[in-house]
Amino acid sequence: MSLKLENKIAVITGGSAGIGLATAKLFAAQGAKVAITGRNKENLDKAVAEIGNRAIGIQSDSASLADLDRLYFTVEEKLGRIDVLIANAAVYILSPLADFTEEMFDKQSNVNFKGTFFTVQKALPYLNDGAAIVLLSSVVNEKGIPNHASYAATKAAIRSMGRSFSAELLPRGIRVNVITPGPVDTNVFATVTSTQEEADAFKASMAEFTPIKRVGKPEEIAAAALYLSSPESAFMVGAELLIDGGLRSL
Repeated sequence: MSLKLENKIAVITGGSAGIGLATAKLFAAQGAKVAITGRNKENLDKAVAEIGNRAIGIQSDSASLADLDRLYFTVEEKLGRIDVLIANAAVYILSPLADFTEEMFDKQSNVNFKGTFFTVQKALPYLNDGAAIVLLSSVVNEKGIPNHASYAATKAAIRSMGRSFSAELLPRGIRVNVITPGPVDTNVFATVTSTQEEADAFKASMAEFTPIKRVGKPEEIAAAALYLSSPESAFMVGAELLIDGGLRSL
């Protein structure tokens, strides 16, 4: 059986944990040469060891244009030109509107909105014609949930960018699509709570909030990323793949 990404070169931002790591593992198993990014070198090195298959890790902050320049230069030098780009890096900052600070807003916007925009822009000279780009949005891009105003706005921006990037890059045969997950079982719950008990309770509440009565698995989102990165999805351009356990529809 042929591998779906054999000899393809894939870059996955935020690939040291959660959805990014699950995607990197799957892509490597499907024959891709994988480069992942992360801000923490220790976590990055651990993830590279888990991925195997000669994956490389590049310490990089998606909010830093200098880091992005260095990222793509390094990937081309070590692996070659890019066939697949997964713009996954994001931060999840929640707070009531009345308490949301400028610092919180800037951090979230710089990584999620600005970071995604320039992750794609800076990649353009290094992408092969016919490449696939996948952006990670969120079900809150069209759903109003308390404490999520800033985060939801950045994820709505990502969905919008998926359309605009697609229209602009079609002459090069580059397809841009968006994955919109519901709540997924990653360490994100711990990042917005103070204790493991609080994180578990938050995850349980999100599972109850979701019609299917569970949160998603990172591997389920990774499978969608593989589909959008392979020739099987050749007729999908500027599209949104909703994987949310029925949260938006039911």
